[in-house]
Amino acid sequence: MSGVPVAPRPGSAEATAAARHLDLLLAPPRARTGWRVLPARVAAMCVVELQKLRHDRTELYTRAVQPALWLVVFGETFTRIKAIPTGGTPYIDYLAPGIIAQSAMFIAIFYGIMIIWERDAGILTKLLVTPTPRSALIAGKAFAAGVKALLQAVVVILIAALLGVAMTWNPLRLLGVAVAVILGSAFFSCLSMTIAGIVLTRDRLMGIGQAITMPLFFASNALYPVAVMPGWLQVISRFNPLSYQVEALRGLLLGTPSHLALDFAVLVGAAAAGIAAASSLLGRLAR
Repeated sequence: MSGVPVAPRPGSAEATAAARHLDLLLAPPRARTGWRVLPARVAAMCVVELQKLRHDRTELYTRAVQPALWLVVFGETFTRIKAIPTGGTPYIDYLAPGIIAQSAMFIAIFYGIMIIWERDAGILTKLLVTPTPRSALIAGKAFAAGVKALLQAVVVILIAALLGVAMTWNPLRLLGVAVAVILGSAFFSCLSMTIAGIVLTRDRLMGIGQAITMPLFFASNALYPVAVMPGWLQVISRFNPLSYQVEALRGLLLGTPSHLALDFAVLVGAAAAGIAAASSLLGRLAR
């Protein structure tokens, strides 16, 4: 008789569950912090930024006009006169990757204006008091700029295809094109937000943005090979991330000689440095 197991008392499981709930009320679970939540918060910030496109898509349409003019007018004209040596590649084919990079840069380089507007509207202050790390806020905005630039790149690629540009349609290469566009745009948007953290006003940012966009464009290999540049411009081109982005796009889309490992390493490093710089100045912008 003594070996018969004792049956559990009724309600013991319910009592244990109730005790656990009481423990959670007295000591709430520790929130996830650090690198474990960083990707999720970056993705959330990116989605929030992209939601703005649902309300106004005119920006994407109007920004497609300038790349189309570059390809149709500049590209077709210089293809006919053959004034720029491109190693046997038709000039309009050579130009198309450069215009993709240019249109992506022009979208991203004024991204700091948006963060100044958020500061003026009080949105930035509310974001900074959340548990989200500043680097996640900046990275989310940077990669949202990259996705917007990617949509622009799709438009330019379609225009180039209609003009007869001989591009690859290999899915893996197109995936590499998307990565190159996003990384380059992330850097230039972070550059814009860094400048915003220094100048603090939209007017100053507009002036500086307009002052640096064309020098960055012309000091790259977007329009002509580096070999035809004067020596001092070749030196500047080697430090210009846009040159590495254009070279990667050219190698992926056209199959021209390129150094893809170096190009992507520079783009990743530039994007990471841009995120770090913009994050460090975010608090100054919100004061």
